[in-house]
Amino acid sequence: MRASAHSFTAARGGSGPAGGAAASPAAVSAPRRQQRAARVARRPAAGSQQAPGMRALEWKEEAPRQALQQQQRRPPPGGPPTSAWPAAPARSPQQQQPQPARRPGAPQLPRRLRPDDFRHPLDRQNTALLRSLPGLEVVAKALMGPVAEEVLVIENLGSSIKTGPGQLPSVHALLVDAATTLQMGTVPDLYVRQSPHPNAYTLAVNGRRPFVVLHTSLVELLSPQELKAVIAHELAHVACDHGVWLTMANVLASGTVGLLPVVSDSVQDALLRWRRAVELTCDRAALLAVQDCSVVVGALMKLAGGCPSLAHELSVDSFLQQARSYDEAAASSLIGWYFSNAHARALSHPLPVMRAREVDRWAASDEYRRLVGGG
Repeated sequence: MRASAHSFTAARGGSGPAGGAAASPAAVSAPRRQQRAARVARRPAAGSQQAPGMRALEWKEEAPRQALQQQQRRPPPGGPPTSAWPAAPARSPQQQQPQPARRPGAPQLPRRLRPDDFRHPLDRQNTALLRSLPGLEVVAKALMGPVAEEVLVIENLGSSIKTGPGQLPSVHALLVDAATTLQMGTVPDLYVRQSPHPNAYTLAVNGRRPFVVLHTSLVELLSPQELKAVIAHELAHVACDHGVWLTMANVLASGTVGLLPVVSDSVQDALLRWRRAVELTCDRAALLAVQDCSVVVGALMKLAGGCPSLAHELSVDSFLQQARSYDEAAASSLIGWYFSNAHARALSHPLPVMRAREVDRWAASDEYRRLVGGG
């Protein structure tokens, strides 16, 4: 049964104070008079600004408050829970402000990084195609205007948790790590949102401060390093200035009816083809952030069909072999070629096996080795 909004505070059963039978009037008349007098004494003065609804949150006695504080300070039975995530550092009462997240172990690149250094050839090709379409960027900014953007910002502020040095610091440190490696001057905001669907996305439109959203199920599914790869992938959308077109492509991919008549079929196809191409660029940025191909492929593999209980049984090598098998099946016949292409065109993202194949090839390239200082 679905609980109502008022069920946040548990209802007492029965008619008595603790759910038992009601006491007789004679037995409670004197205590009631004492309780009534105490309530009158506790009422705020006439000039008080206290909201009436806040009175239910007051503590009635000091002794229960102290007992609750002592209970909260006791460690849970059985010791602290184990987790792959580091526990938040304890802070003394004298610390009024949380300390900034600092992760000196973040991978550093030996030279200045530009987006074109890791841009995928298909990204270059499809970006040039979009830029050749007259007025498309103007239309995109008009459709994804400040009103729609403001709604998305406020919606995330109201429905998600914004990370920081004092809020989910282990997740926020991964953001700082990835932004440092990718040499981003401004670190975007990061929100964690409750959802059973593993996903992450970026919003960056009209010059406002961009932000990244992670779903809680994604945080549960991935290891910390895999999550950092995903965060770096999303940051690359910001670094490569994908903002306006990316948001418009996402709206088109979601099938928002109100926008489909505005954009022709050919432009929609071009946008979605570009959308798939830029994912390959951002996978390369993920590899630069963690500098371990098995981490990036592992994240893609888990998104394709992983779950926390079976994570220890997944094999990166087997998944890459599966990618080679897919290529062979697609090239073995006309039907295979046609189906694989038709299947890919219907998606907003490349197939996970294709993404794994592409990032594995780039990890073995001279271009990647030069960027990380290995050649």
